[in-house]
Amino acid sequence: MKFVPNYQPYHSVRYPVYAGRGMVCASCPQASAAGLEAMRKGGNAMDAAVAAAAALTVCEPTANGIGSDAFALVWSEKDKKLYGLNASGFSPKNISIDKVKERTGGDKMPQYGWIPVMVPGAPAAWAAVAERFGKLSLEDSMAPAISYAREGYPVSPNIARMWKNSFEVYKSLEGRGEYDEWFRTFAPEGRPPEAGEVVKLPNHGDTLEEIAKTGAESFYRGPLAEKIVAESEKFGGFFCREDFAGYSPQWVEPIKVNYRGYDICEIPPNGQGIVALMALNILKEFSFKEKECVDTYHKQWEAMKIAFADGRHYVTDPRHMKIDKERLITHEYGAYRAGQIDDSVGEPCPELPPRSGTVYLCTADSEGNMVSYIQSNYFDFGSGIVVGGTGIALQNRGHDFSLNPDDANALAPGKKSYHTIIPGFIMKDGEAVAPFGVMGGYMQPQGHVQTVMNLIDFNLNPQQALDAPRWQWTGGKKFLVEDNFPIEIARQLLFRGHEVEVAPDNEVFGRGQIIVKLPDGTLVGGTEGRTDSNISCF
Repeated sequence: MKFVPNYQPYHSVRYPVYAGRGMVCASCPQASAAGLEAMRKGGNAMDAAVAAAAALTVCEPTANGIGSDAFALVWSEKDKKLYGLNASGFSPKNISIDKVKERTGGDKMPQYGWIPVMVPGAPAAWAAVAERFGKLSLEDSMAPAISYAREGYPVSPNIARMWKNSFEVYKSLEGRGEYDEWFRTFAPEGRPPEAGEVVKLPNHGDTLEEIAKTGAESFYRGPLAEKIVAESEKFGGFFCREDFAGYSPQWVEPIKVNYRGYDICEIPPNGQGIVALMALNILKEFSFKEKECVDTYHKQWEAMKIAFADGRHYVTDPRHMKIDKERLITHEYGAYRAGQIDDSVGEPCPELPPRSGTVYLCTADSEGNMVSYIQSNYFDFGSGIVVGGTGIALQNRGHDFSLNPDDANALAPGKKSYHTIIPGFIMKDGEAVAPFGVMGGYMQPQGHVQTVMNLIDFNLNPQQALDAPRWQWTGGKKFLVEDNFPIEIARQLLFRGHEVEVAPDNEVFGRGQIIVKLPDGTLVGGTEGRTDSNISCF
């Protein structure tokens, strides 16, 4: 048989998956299997999240790695409380706008190389979640990931496609010494792997084992940290040992907006989850009777533009924000912004409200615990930097910094940037209902809004809530829609003044997962049909 794994001439149909004891939804089957293995060992949803997250660095390196950042929303049934974890990193203490401009000769942060690399938070996130909530040791939870790295795994179709795309991008960097390890690690044969080809990442496995054995201490205050800093110094980066030694993830209080009786919860800034909340805070001022209606899409699109206008203007490291985050999601401000939406198409500007921004997975266990977790290297494999002999692919989160000192998100030493990755969580009357997320850069808050409305306004099951045709605002009056978006509604939106374009590839619309807990405790999962997502359950 000579089939092409990415060729799909017919629409595939997925149904929601039901389970009673535990469920793991992740963007690759090895990761969901790793999470389920953790639960079968006696672990809980938190152990499963750590297991799946570590496995994703091995099996989906096209979107995340050991050098990723991470965020999590963790529901503890015992405490009846939702905890937030911000494991995004800080910029180096020795960096500055002037130094970057002098080094690059430009006015924008570079996308690749050592300059946009921040201190990675993912290893610290695994250790923090395991220590606070887990039943298993970090070594037990991370064992499947280490096995995948050393023994190998077959590359899935969409990962192979993304790997090829990234290889074409990084080819322009080949031959510049700092990028050599990327090619040795991820293209040792001089090419990207094909779908079904077995990949082994032995250095990656050794590093994961060291992180597991030391509770991530080696990564921040030991041999691994020393290797990262040494290579930074060798290739002109800005890191010093203190950048890593002083790092720890932050437990934070989630922020929320009540949307038609449900609390929609997000991580507070520096993440862009507040953008999703701002949009929902506007949209709750309207009543939506049907989904496939031009007025529904028009209001969604206008609300999303307004939310991004404010988010991009204000959101950054909370220590540097110009206003209190809560002012952006008050009922009064949502109503005020909703009043600015009519039948016309706007190009909103940020306003000052009155006083008063990957891989995603979710897990649930039989005890009632649930985790919404996301981690990312940002662009493709990240910065293109892999630390020699370690398999550590480093993120390029600093690319989002501005080099304009007057901007809220201006680069500064020891600062967190505006962050695109956001886990979501739905609660009702103080109880956990659903961890959910849609990964994909600035698509993420847009995906959150569409998923929440599909579930709550339009009563779609978790799978259909993800499968529904998506749209994405790309700037100005421009929107991308999927090729199965209703064509007549697209025409009417054009007549209203929106600039609508059908995307040639659905990869830009993000990839999501959902687990909904029914009143009787039964779990219902939906997973992303746009990629190699998988549900493991029992």
